[in-house]
Amino acid sequence: MSFGRPPTFSSFQATAPDRGSFPLDHEGECSTQMQVYLSCLQKSANNSVTCRQESKGYLECRMSRGLMQREDWKSLGMADVQNLENSCTTCSRDSNLDNEKKK
Repeated sequence: MSFGRPPTFSSFQATAPDRGSFPLDHEGECSTQMQVYLSCLQKSANNSVTCRQESKGYLECRMSRGLMQREDWKSLGMADVQNLENSCTTCSRDSNLDNEKKK
C-alpha cells in the first residue's frame, strides 16, 4: 500500500543539494555579518555593487563555519574585493554577545 503517495515511487533516494544551496544559519553564527550586509544594501538603495566588501565578509563567515562549501574567491567573482578589517573574526563572538544581551 502507498498510504498517501503514488505507488510508482517504490524507493526514494536522497540526492545532494544543488550547487548554491546551503544550510540555514540556525545558530545565528553569521547574523552580525548578515546585518552589516543588509544595512549596506538598504543605505545604497539595494545596489549590491557598493556592498561587495560586506558580501564577501558574510560569505567568508559562512564558509569558515561550514555553512557553505569553501569556494575560491575568483569563482565567486570576488577576487578583486578587499576584505573588511573584521570580516569574520568576530561574527561568532558578536552573535554570542547579542544573545547574552537578549537574556
